[in-house]
Amino acid sequence: MAKRNTRGSDDALPKFNFSKASFQKAARILSYLKPFRWKFALGLFFLLATGLTAIAFPRLMGTLIDAGSISVEKINQVGLYLLLLFAGQAVASYFRVVLFVQVTEGALANLRQATYTHLIQMPMTFFSNRRVGELNSRISSDLSLVQETLTTSIAEFIRQLIIIVGGMVALFFTSTQLALAMLASIPVVAVVAVVFGRYIRKFSRQVQDRLAESNTVVEETLQGIANVKAFANELVEVLRYTKSTNDVRDLAIKGGKLRGAFFSFIIFCLFGAIIFLLWYAVHLELNGILTHGQLITFMMYTVFVGASIGGIAEQYAQIQKALGATERIMDILDMPHEPLDLSPTDVLKPLRSRGEVAFRNVEFAYPSRLETTVLRGLSFTVEAGQTVALVGSSGAGKSTVVSLLLRFYDPISGNICIDGQDLQTMSLTHLRNQMALVPQDVLLFGGSIHENIAYGKPGATRAEVEAAAAKANAHTFISEFPEGYETLVGERGVKLSGGQRQRIAIARAVLKDPVILLLDEATSSLDAESERLVQEALDLLMVNRTTIVIAHRLSTIRKADAILVLDKGKVIEKGTHQELMQIEGGLYRQLSTLQSEPKSSNQEE
Repeated sequence: MAKRNTRGSDDALPKFNFSKASFQKAARILSYLKPFRWKFALGLFFLLATGLTAIAFPRLMGTLIDAGSISVEKINQVGLYLLLLFAGQAVASYFRVVLFVQVTEGALANLRQATYTHLIQMPMTFFSNRRVGELNSRISSDLSLVQETLTTSIAEFIRQLIIIVGGMVALFFTSTQLALAMLASIPVVAVVAVVFGRYIRKFSRQVQDRLAESNTVVEETLQGIANVKAFANELVEVLRYTKSTNDVRDLAIKGGKLRGAFFSFIIFCLFGAIIFLLWYAVHLELNGILTHGQLITFMMYTVFVGASIGGIAEQYAQIQKALGATERIMDILDMPHEPLDLSPTDVLKPLRSRGEVAFRNVEFAYPSRLETTVLRGLSFTVEAGQTVALVGSSGAGKSTVVSLLLRFYDPISGNICIDGQDLQTMSLTHLRNQMALVPQDVLLFGGSIHENIAYGKPGATRAEVEAAAAKANAHTFISEFPEGYETLVGERGVKLSGGQRQRIAIARAVLKDPVILLLDEATSSLDAESERLVQEALDLLMVNRTTIVIAHRLSTIRKADAILVLDKGKVIEKGTHQELMQIEGGLYRQLSTLQSEPKSSNQEE
């Protein structure tokens, strides 16, 4: 198995820091709430109502107790007020929850769509430097964290804040002496909450990173399950996943201990303060400074404020984690993506090229290994409608030519042109619409055969799909399936053979009707019968199209108009099959001889 990058995701996605720029970046989440601002404002109104009703409750309870010494009529009146208060709180709570859910789900749907849209437009350099499983896990977990925070944590944080502020004000109205005594204990608790909060955020962030890595292990293993089983490496993968999840467990436990210590300290401080205040309040009542109802009111306000201070710390920590998650999402959205939309100047250009391809002194090295030059002054021209084959040993730069032509990457120097126009001046959408790629390893999506063929022309009719399949020598085997074109191909097309997948890919290319056809060793991994069927389909597809073939089996390119032999990023030989076979000591002749010798030996045996 290939060596995997086990480095933590902190390198790819930065941590949240408490700077103005970080807060501004994280605050951009508010732009996704803008379309729902009136619902959000109404939700805040109901949130305020629930907070105020909670503050009014202790006052009415104290009044009810004092009313016992006044009259039964007063008791009934206060009891009715309490009933109306709870009814109002119930209604406000319902609309608060419903409105915040509507706002959050709407905003998160827009954010998910924006993130996916941006992600799918990122250049190949972005994906080559990141593990897809980790990126997928990171985005899903971060968005889920933002969703939870917007739905409940922010609302609960604001509600607790209202209760704390309103409760403190009410405490002063009830007893200034007791309120001042309570305020004396708050700074100590606040300082400890901030210090502990930083450590808790650190461990929460590490747990998220390790969890993303463990999810990546699962995704990579399941995607390569055939290799895992072929090499009998089930135990290796189990141990790898066990180590990853154990790291998550250990960090989570360590973070849990910190949270436990934090909450224990807060509870000790709160209840210690409450006991002291009650002791002080009882003395004030005995001295006639407080009534019994005021004492009950103060006790309830103290409990409400204390509970809110204890609860707001957890909500605060949750919000901080969400800020970090939001910043990481915004970092992805801030990365430059490919300009895939047609520019106004491109609209005026012909929608279909002639298909002449020219490489002019192209130098290229992959961004991930700039020290290794892959193409060195590569120059060649493919006339419109010609079939040109690229051959050479592994690492000669054949597949790189296709990647550059599709503008997965741009050359370091030199120019690549289609019909005389530099690719870098063309819209990517316009450019790629002129081409179709049939790779060696065909990736089929997990839907039906019809959906996979129609991927070459979204919105194609069933008749168009079937016609394309017929030209690709695929209609017969598709028709033999019980569900025909609605047959599900399975994950990455595992339910189909290699030859069947290849013909589906050819049908997809036929349906696209490209000007330029790119064949990247399209028959190298097939058996003789499958190769014959695929080659027949390719021969039909190549008619009147500019075709660039990367060939492994040289027998498949003998009819090419020209064959370019690459070595160390340069064209060292050029000609037809017959011309190249006449070159004494030529690389093409050597490669052809090497491929024919085993075949002759097998026949003799």
